[in-house]
Amino acid sequence: MLPPQSPQASVIGPEGQRITRDTLPSPNTKRWVIRRKAEVVAAVRGGLLTLEEACQRYALTTEEFLSWQRAIEQHGLPGLRTTRLQDYRAAPLRVVAARPPAGE
Repeated sequence: MLPPQSPQASVIGPEGQRITRDTLPSPNTKRWVIRRKAEVVAAVRGGLLTLEEACQRYALTTEEFLSWQRAIEQHGLPGLRTTRLQDYRAAPLRVVAARPPAGE
């Protein structure tokens, strides 16, 4: 059995800066810009926070956090842009019913 891992004191953030628990985004964050999302993902990946701690601290669902992580893995930091979600997410196919020609 492996001994439990001790929490990391700091991790390297998305812009190469050192992140500690004190420098993480505020738990009261309302505006989630790319950098803040990426810092939280880096903190969880690096062991600074657990997934559960991050979700509780930032009132995130597990699915929301995992979507941030997937966006980074698949598209890098630009994948976190909310204005470009349609460019990065697979669009579901829509079936459009054929309309009869006008006048029929």
